[in-house]
Amino acid sequence: MRDEDIDFSEIPEISPEMFAKATVRKGLKPVERKVQLTLRLDADVLGWFKAHGKGYQTRINSILKAYKEAHEVTG
Repeated sequence: MRDEDIDFSEIPEISPEMFAKATVRKGLKPVERKVQLTLRLDADVLGWFKAHGKGYQTRINSILKAYKEAHEVTG
């Protein structure tokens, strides 16, 4: 089948905003399950992360994970 023969009429259009938020998981290992907890942070630290917008909790997690990986002892 050629690209010109494909009928896209029933597929909703995807806005650039929707595309930017898309996540492709095919072929990747499953996302690790998160654990909910209460964590006390200095107000200025939390404020700094929040000031950078939505997703601040994910960014905090990524930084903590990078720190953990950098300090893991291999044996």
